[in-house]
Amino acid sequence: MTAATELLSPPATVALHGEDPAWQALLRQGGPGEGGVPFLDGESLLHALYGPLCAMRRRGSTYVVGHLAQSLDGRIATTCGVSRWLSGDEDLLHTHRMRAIADAVLVGASTVQHDDPQLTVRLCAGEHPTRVILDPERRLDGSQKVFTDGKAPTLLLVAADRMGRKPRCGQAEVIPISRGEHGLDPFEIRRVLALRGLHWLFVEGGGITVSRFLAAGALDRLQITVAPVIIGSGRPSLVLPEIHDLAHSLRPRTRRFLLGDDTMIECAFHE
Repeated sequence: MTAATELLSPPATVALHGEDPAWQALLRQGGPGEGGVPFLDGESLLHALYGPLCAMRRRGSTYVVGHLAQSLDGRIATTCGVSRWLSGDEDLLHTHRMRAIADAVLVGASTVQHDDPQLTVRLCAGEHPTRVILDPERRLDGSQKVFTDGKAPTLLLVAADRMGRKPRCGQAEVIPISRGEHGLDPFEIRRVLALRGLHWLFVEGGGITVSRFLAAGALDRLQITVAPVIIGSGRPSLVLPEIHDLAHSLRPRTRRFLLGDDTMIECAFHE
């Protein structure tokens, strides 16, 4: 597939507090606004970046978008797991907007263990997605914010053979998932969540989780935000099975967006 690229610059000032009527109009319907808000300019960053994603949501079928922020040398964190703040404010706002679009936001157990994220929508208008934590070996102890703050419905997905007798972890419901070749089966995750009405999924991290979804062919799109920093060591971004011929490499259709000092490359694998 021939890669098509597009470079778009953001507005000079990025609204970080959710009072953007154009964003709210797009989030509602992705087209003509309500209450006097005009149709979004097709050349604007908001329309170009989020319009197609909102359109996919309106289809009602399962759709999965992954996201990673990495350094110029392909690292997402230091060796000991420190990743804040690798990318800038504009990319942080972007992740909150992606959460607002999504039915569910997914992260792996390591992300919860190291970052203790809230995974809620705070920097823009929108509802909190269901939080889904992938913890095959059930090693999280339930003390993290996602299990205790009660701000959004939360699911803990564990390997079926590690389910045990406790149906809850803090305030989260525990759900058994079949194992795949490497960890929980991404397509089984998609199927189980779809049965609960969670069709539009945002895989926010970390590198292992996103890599497994990508290797399985279970990502429809992947967004990689590259920050202008070199770490020199640390945890890698994507890790896929080894290939010996570049003919076997993935060549998705791509779009590029400037997010402040960062550059986000969006890869489309399926429409």
